[in-house]
Amino acid sequence: MSYDSNNVFAKILRHEIPNTTVYEDDFVLAFKDINPKAKIHVLVIPKGAYVDFQDLLDHAPQSEIDGFLKGILATVHALNLTNGYRLVLNTGKDSGQEVPHLHAHILAGEKLCVNQL
Repeated sequence: MSYDSNNVFAKILRHEIPNTTVYEDDFVLAFKDINPKAKIHVLVIPKGAYVDFQDLLDHAPQSEIDGFLKGILATVHALNLTNGYRLVLNTGKDSGQEVPHLHAHILAGEKLCVNQL
């Protein structure tokens, strides 16, 4: 999968598509998923153009890797997820990744089933 600068998340980052922002900093944008799989379902995307987690690790400067991971944790804190959460990173079409822009799913707000997401 190669990076497509017209993917839906790139358009969200360019403010061409609206979102419900939960958290934002210099490295990430976190927003509510429009098709939630749990009571709380937030996506965290890096502001850099990375297809998936492997692409980030292979090509991003350490500051962007750190910023992405810290942005996920900052989002968890912003959501006040004291009872726990699930973090999912899909990589490639066999995993179910639909958008060629790295994104982490944060699912929470209820007891999660094994097959949720």
